Amino acid sequence: MFETLKEQPADKILMLMQAFKEDPRDTKIDLGVGVYKDASGNTPIMRAIKAAEQQLWNSEQTKAYTGLAGDPAFGDAMVALVLGDTVPRANVAAAATPGGTGAVRQGFDMVRQANPDVRVFVSNPTWPNHLSILKHMGIPMVPYRYFDEDTRGVDFDGMMADLAQAKKGDVVLLHGCCHNPTGANLNLAQWNEVVALLLKTGATPMIDIAYQGFGDGLDADAEATRLVASSVPECLIAASCSKNFGIYRERTGLLMAVSQDASAQKLNQGTLNYLNRQNFSFPPDHGARLVTMVLTDDALRADWSAELEEVRNSMLGLREQLASELQRLSGSDRFGFIAQHRGMFSRLGTTPEMVEKLRADHGIYMVGDSRLNIAGLNKTTVPILAKAIIDVGI
Repeated sequence: MFETLKEQPADKILMLMQAFKEDPRDTKIDLGVGVYKDASGNTPIMRAIKAAEQQLWNSEQTKAYTGLAGDPAFGDAMVALVLGDTVPRANVAAAATPGGTGAVRQGFDMVRQANPDVRVFVSNPTWPNHLSILKHMGIPMVPYRYFDEDTRGVDFDGMMADLAQAKKGDVVLLHGCCHNPTGANLNLAQWNEVVALLLKTGATPMIDIAYQGFGDGLDADAEATRLVASSVPECLIAASCSKNFGIYRERTGLLMAVSQDASAQKLNQGTLNYLNRQNFSFPPDHGARLVTMVLTDDALRADWSAELEEVRNSMLGLREQLASELQRLSGSDRFGFIAQHRGMFSRLGTTPEMVEKLRADHGIYMVGDSRLNIAGLNKTTVPILAKAIIDVGI
C-alpha cells in the first residue's frame, strides 16, 4: 500500500543545515537554523539546568508515567512564569506537550474539536511549521498582513484591516513576543487595539510564545500574552521551554486553555487530557521536571534568570553591532531596524536571489525569505556579514 504515498516537500531549514555541513569553506556562517549559539558557536547547557540534572540524578526514584497532562507542578510553574498573577490559576487548564510544537499542534486539535469549521488567521509571514501543521490537518488558513517589506516593521494598519474580517468561531494566531521570522513586534498600545478588535469580532486568540526572555526580559516579553489572557473571554497559549531553558532536545512545552469563567476549567482540562491520550498518551517528563526544579528553587532560578539575561543582552549587543557596522559601510540608516527588532531573528526584507548570492559568493547561509538568526553571529563574524550584505547590493 505504501507505493501510493506521495513524496513530501523537504523542509527548507533542514535542507539548509545539510548544505551548510557540506560546504567546505572555512569562512562559512550559519544563520539559518533557529538555535541559540554562544560566541564559540556552541549551544550550551545552561548552568541551572546542569545543576538540576545533577540533583535529579541523585534524587529520582522512578521512571513511572506522570499524569496525562504531565506533572501538575510543571503546569503550575509555567502558568506562573507566563501569566504571572494576571489570571487566577483556577481559570487555566494546562497540559505538558512534546515541545512548543506539540503545544501548537494540540491547540489546533482542540479548536478543531470545538468547531470543525474553524479558520485560523496567521500572520504573513509566520513560522513555516504553523502553516505546515494546519495544511496537514486540513484546517483553512487566512493570512493577515504583518510585515512591511519597506520599513521592516509591522504593517499594523494592514493587520487590523485583515483581522477585522475574523468572526466568532475563528482563531487568530499571534506571536507573544520576538516574532518569528521577522523580529518585528507590536508595541503595547497596538496590542490593546488588537484586544479591542478581538472583543469586537468574537474571534478566539491563540498565542505562540516560544522566546520569553529573549526580547526585553521575562516579564516584558510576557506582557502582551498577559494582557490578552486577562482581557478576552477565552484563549489558548502554546509555550515552549526549548529556547529560554536551552533544552531543545528534551521537547518540553505546555498548552494552556484560559477562560474567564472558572467553571469551564474542568471541561477544558478534560479535553486537553483526552487530546494528549489520543496523540502521545503521557508527555515526556525529563525536561519538564528540570524546568520545574529551576523555577521552584530560589538559587537555581536566580542563576537561570542571570544566564538568560546574559543571552538576551548578547543578542542585543550583536544587533546593535550589526546595525552600526551596516550604517558605517552603507552611509545610511536603512538597516537601523535590526537594532529595533527583538529575539533571535530579523528579516532583511530582500529577495531569494540576494540570499542565494550571499550563500554562493560569501558562504553565508540564511533562509530564503531573508530571515537571519542573530544568535548565529559573534563579534568576529558581524563585520563579515555586514560587508557581504553591502557587497551583494542589499
